[in-house]
Amino acid sequence: MLRVTDLATDLIGPISFELDPGACICVQGASGSGKSLFLRALADLDPNAGSVRLGGRAREAFTAPEWRRTVALVPAESGWWDETVGAHLAREPDPVPWLDALGLGAAPGWEVARLSTGERQRLALVRALQTQPSVLLLDEPTAALDAAATHAVEALLTARLADGMSILLVTHDPAQAGRLGGQHFRMDAGQLEAIG
Repeated sequence: MLRVTDLATDLIGPISFELDPGACICVQGASGSGKSLFLRALADLDPNAGSVRLGGRAREAFTAPEWRRTVALVPAESGWWDETVGAHLAREPDPVPWLDALGLGAAPGWEVARLSTGERQRLALVRALQTQPSVLLLDEPTAALDAAATHAVEALLTARLADGMSILLVTHDPAQAGRLGGQHFRMDAGQLEAIG
């Protein structure tokens, strides 16, 4: 379980919630309301206060790389540091089933420069899944995708939830929140409020 108590930065919080294994929380809210800052604070990428514990273990007990593999953030725009897609993917666990599921089976041989925004989003998701995280933080992972690609991503996420992974999803799509989210929250001026 991810247990967050009074998480805060200069611009958001304090925020408290619990996320069980295999559960999904969907966060909606207007642009600029603090959703991305919230995910960055959870990933410990920006200075923050409060308590974050995973499986009873304090975030401070993890090294920074270990935490970011265990609680993996897929931002709206991911970084790329090599010219080819394949250089960004590990050999294990095998990325091919995930790539195939997302219609990107040939992508390891592609150049990053030729990728569309939607292809980058889906490949960043595969890259994060390869770290075998306990918690996946997703910032608008289907914003640039058509209906078929969105369906493929949601099917993959549903399978990960069934395997016990926890997901915290930021989305502007209320229908997507309804399809994936067990708990629904709204971010407003840096404050997280339960919906319904």
